[in-house]
Amino acid sequence: MGDAPVPASAGKTQERTRKMFGPLAKHLWHFDLDGFERLPADGPAILCPNHISFLDSGFLMLHVGRNISFVGKAEYMNSWKTKFIFPAMGMIPIDRSGGEKSRGALDAAEAVLRRGELFGIFPEGTRSRDGYLYKGHTGAARLALKVGCPIFPVGIIGTDAIQPPDAKLPKVRKACTIKIGRALKVERYRSREDDHLVLRQITDELMFEIRELTGQEYRNTYATKNAESLPADKAVIAHVHEEAERGSEPALSLVGVE
Repeated sequence: MGDAPVPASAGKTQERTRKMFGPLAKHLWHFDLDGFERLPADGPAILCPNHISFLDSGFLMLHVGRNISFVGKAEYMNSWKTKFIFPAMGMIPIDRSGGEKSRGALDAAEAVLRRGELFGIFPEGTRSRDGYLYKGHTGAARLALKVGCPIFPVGIIGTDAIQPPDAKLPKVRKACTIKIGRALKVERYRSREDDHLVLRQITDELMFEIRELTGQEYRNTYATKNAESLPADKAVIAHVHEEAERGSEPALSLVGVE
């Protein structure tokens, strides 16, 4: 086992941020929210959005109404700008090199859910730089089966126009739509939590539901963290080349980060 991060708790800092910046965000942007009544008032649940902008987790956090912890890339811990505030907001750092280095984040996420809290993860693994919806990793399904909690698909539209992957600052006076889909309940699979076919089936159903919410075109290949640093017109080439070289899903399949 790798060294597990201290289980995060999105507590008072996130609550204060929501109260402070929620009204400001509604003044700067127009939000169209749908399906939020589907979220449970208490108890554990996993929220799985598509990922098209740095703002996705922040905008979701502002509107969910409950504290939610997200995984975030470990590189945020190397900057004085983010190393204290992001964990205080409930971020669970994950080493994206995979394997045992990533497993500690899975343990911390499980701890969040077993405390009866919300946990968010981007099943694509990194931001889509070209607007396509990519194949999902199975970490959310694995967690849901282990804890016994529902998974909610989330569709986010418009954040890529507010702050594209290459932009340093967001643009104001634009619109964002956030849709919460129907819960995926995994109870019938609880005895098969180590069955990769089951994990794949749940994840593919999740990605189908996200696609229905967003209208994105789906690509049956994994997005990559390497493509995140490339210009949008070269990112898709990197997706294709890395998938061809890899040929299969990473062993842990948790990587769902900013």
